[in-house]
Amino acid sequence: MKRLTGWDAFLLYTETPNVHMHTLKIAIVEIPGEGGRKFGIEDFRRVIGSRLHKLDPLRYQLVDIPLKFHHPMWREHVEVDLDYHVRPLTLPAPGGRRELDDAIGEIAGTPLDRRRPLWEMYFVDGLADGRFAVVNKIHHALADGVAAANLLALGMSLGEQSLDDEQHPVTDPPPTKGELARAAWRDHMRHIAEIPATIGYTAAGINRVRRSTRRLAPDLTRPFTPPPSFMNHVLTPERRFATASLSLADAKETKAALGVSINDLVLAMSAGALRTLALRYDGHADNRLLASVPVSFDFSSERISGNRFTGVMMPIPIDLADPLERVRQAHDDAILAKETNHLIGPELVSRWSNYLPPAGIEALFKKLSNQDGQNKVLNLNISNVPGPREPGRVGQALVTEIYSVGPLTAGSGINITVWSYVDQLNISVITDLASVRDAHEVTSAMVAELEDIRRAAGITAALTPIPTALPPVD
Repeated sequence: MKRLTGWDAFLLYTETPNVHMHTLKIAIVEIPGEGGRKFGIEDFRRVIGSRLHKLDPLRYQLVDIPLKFHHPMWREHVEVDLDYHVRPLTLPAPGGRRELDDAIGEIAGTPLDRRRPLWEMYFVDGLADGRFAVVNKIHHALADGVAAANLLALGMSLGEQSLDDEQHPVTDPPPTKGELARAAWRDHMRHIAEIPATIGYTAAGINRVRRSTRRLAPDLTRPFTPPPSFMNHVLTPERRFATASLSLADAKETKAALGVSINDLVLAMSAGALRTLALRYDGHADNRLLASVPVSFDFSSERISGNRFTGVMMPIPIDLADPLERVRQAHDDAILAKETNHLIGPELVSRWSNYLPPAGIEALFKKLSNQDGQNKVLNLNISNVPGPREPGRVGQALVTEIYSVGPLTAGSGINITVWSYVDQLNISVITDLASVRDAHEVTSAMVAELEDIRRAAGITAALTPIPTALPPVD
């Protein structure tokens, strides 16, 4: 048994019937050769079963504390019913990107069962060219982007591997109410003892900000007044999903020509796409949006669970009409936001979250998720996560693409997540039903924005096709 950190638990408390806090990891898999035995759901379950002993978080079960006296605990070693957790799904013909994205939207629109380990995995067949997809739905409380990437790498072999290493680890007995209460009391005492250090950490951060010659932009000093936008409203429970695949070499060429980072480029592409959508749905794009961009403070390659990140608030310059101005502004804003995050202390929010009252926070977010719709903290979430640099495998099958997306938060109807994989820069977008007519409007606008940026920078606007990726949506 181990206690969820306050930050992990917070991601549970914010979940409501219309705000699901799971993330999605999608792998497109190509079966080698032709005419061989078809790889099916039972083969896939055997692959997962053979590696389950390496994937500890998939064997965690949530255990609530009596009277919600403290944050929940993970029962670390439980039996996993692979027939329940690993599910088959067949796409309607012709089995392309559109059909897969639509199916993933359906998967994303239902919450995970908290009585079981907090994940589901879908074996999706019916894709063209004999490919299949693996859709992993995992609760954010289990893993952030870095931990999920490491977990994904463990789940995929980086070369050929037999399945004879399957193990049958022991399971832990369920705890008694007395054991849970005693553990909660001990952990409360430990957290109380840590209060002076937390106050010291906070005071040091405030002093660093006061002494700094850099000052926050007005957009960042008013994090509770994001402008109204088409994407901000009471969320529907249903979800739409969309993907697009770009060449990582194209992105690197573009960012090198402009002297910015890949993250700056992703923010600028998001800004251009959101400007297009704001003009379409709001009729104007006069005010910069405010995005929460997760920044990790633990990049350990061994970490496969937990959340070690903070949400850095960044302005998104949709008010600028020129693509290159948007790139430059996104670059400058990102530098300032990251410097401020470093000054104030990246662990500030996660440390104080240990002291959140479970019942009170759950009640607060249940109310906020259905209140007037306008998120008073931010407009949307945008993530950029470096994924595996080596091609992965499921059994003997090659993983040709990987996509990832985080959850929507209360009152914020769009999440943009970009993952790099080998030579690809892969975009995933999740929305609710009320934000846009089609989530592919967002991905298509981001692709078009990269073309506009390249054209404005004097680079050929034509983007490199990705022969290993699914064809784009028409």
